[in-house]
This record gives sequence, structure tokens and C-alpha cells, in this order.
Amino acid sequence: MMFGDTTRVGRPYSKDPHVVRFKGRYLMYYSIPPREWNSSEGWNIGIAQSRDLVNWEKVGEITPQEGLDYEKKGLCAPGALVRKGKVHLFYQTYGNGPADAICHAVSNDGIHFERDATNPIFHPSPSSWTCGRAIDAEVACYKGKYYLYFATRDPEFKVQKLGVAVADKKSDFSRDSWQLAADSSILQPELSWEGACIEGASICVKDGKMWMFYAGDYNNAPQQVGVASSEDGIHFTRLSPTPFKPNGKPGEWNSSESGHPHLFTDRDGRTYLFYQGNNDHGKSWFITQEEVRWTKDGKPSLSR
Repeated sequence: MMFGDTTRVGRPYSKDPHVVRFKGRYLMYYSIPPREWNSSEGWNIGIAQSRDLVNWEKVGEITPQEGLDYEKKGLCAPGALVRKGKVHLFYQTYGNGPADAICHAVSNDGIHFERDATNPIFHPSPSSWTCGRAIDAEVACYKGKYYLYFATRDPEFKVQKLGVAVADKKSDFSRDSWQLAADSSILQPELSWEGACIEGASICVKDGKMWMFYAGDYNNAPQQVGVASSEDGIHFTRLSPTPFKPNGKPGEWNSSESGHPHLFTDRDGRTYLFYQGNNDHGKSWFITQEEVRWTKDGKPSLSR
């Protein structure tokens, strides 16, 4: 698989993938850039569909809704889940610096979305560890609660790190549902390859344990994929001091990065790592996927 949306800038440019299975097909939500000729346009969300997880066709876009000031500068970095026959989309506002926050929308067909009247639904209060920003939403159900993972930055707006909020399992995901689960970062850059950034968390629950696939370092630094695990959704232990999915070698399609992961679990239990990459330092962006295998001791590995 090698998917690149060419409709916005005339070259492949697709980032931040998230996949669900819904009504007999796969839907992939992803970030698309503003058109180069339109200085007033921001980042938006593209939608593609597939029957086999390999061949994808663009079927829609989610653009700012008229009259909603919070998303008028842009929206991107989608995360989705299917609950009770509807797609719940979590996305971030864009272009507001420390004021960017997480929003929520719902769809009956996976393409047309109704915004949550309480948007934005979440951002942390500024404190000693965060500037108050919240981006890169990932929502997962674990042990009777919904966990909302988000990326934020330190008060100096230099170091990107992860935080988490929780809501009751019966939550409607509106603003009053969410409470900060830890008044501190749950995962921040520590390893050399993580640079000054950890973002793009994606969650898989397997055998009672939560596995987080995350992006280390900023785009094209290079960004690479790491893995950590948790038994309570808050305290995470890294699988390895080295990247789970590194950037490619010089000349390979992903030599500039392998970034912003999404782990999709299909109905048959097979799992696939979707991620973005390029070899031109961000002039283009492709999305691909690889199947993830699980070892006898329950750890993830990439098939070769």
C-alpha cells in the first residue's frame, strides 16, 4: 500500500492516518494541507475508503463549518471509533498555537459529520507541565473507561509530550465528560531518537494490556515509531530503547521519516500499523501499512 492524496497540492500529500471498519468497508481519515493558491485555507481532513486495506479511493473531506470560530483556521489529525452504529471522530483545531484543542463529531455514514455542540471538548488547563494545548487525539476503551490521549507542549512551547483524560464508558464524549487522569505528562521525550517530541499516540488493547504506538521527534528529524505498554492506561513502559519502526535508509521512500502511527485492529484480530513517510523532507507525504505480528510472550513485531 502506498496512498497519497494529490487533490490539494498536485502531489501526494497525506498525513496522520486513522482507519476504522464501518458498514462493510474500511474508512481512512487523514490530514490534508491547504491548497497552495488559497492563503485563507487551513489544514483539513480527507476521507478514503477501501475493501482490502491496500487500494484506497478518496470519498470525501471534512472542512471548517461556517460559523464555528474554533475551527475556522483549520482542523486535522483525526482519530475515530465506531460505537452503536456511528462513527465518532475526534480531531484537533489548527493554527491557534497554545489554544488548539480537541473536538468531537458524529456520523451515521462515516462521511458527513455533525459537530458536538460543546466543542472544543477538551484541553488541559495551563500548568507547570503544559501550555494548555491539546492535539493528536486518540480515544480507546479500557477497563470500563474511555481514555483520551493527546499531545501537548511545555509552557515554553518547545517540548511535545503526551497527556491523558478519562470519561465514563457510557459517556456521550461531550466536554463535561472528560477529566484529566494525571496532572502530568504520561510519556515525554527521554531517548535520543525521541528528540524534543512525543506525539501521535495510537492504542491497541490486547490480552488485558494497553499498547501505545507513538511518534518520536518532530517531522523529518527524522520522526520514528516507538511502542510502550501499560496496565492502567496512565503509567507506560517502553518496549525498547530503539524505534519499533525506524525511518528508511538513504534512497528509500521513507528515508526522511516513518511517523505518526495508527494501529488498526480488524475484526479477525489481525493488526496493521499505518504510518506516514517521505524521502524529500516533507515536500510530499505518503501513507502505508504493515501487518503487526504478536510474539508468544505477547509483544508486537513487524512481519518480514
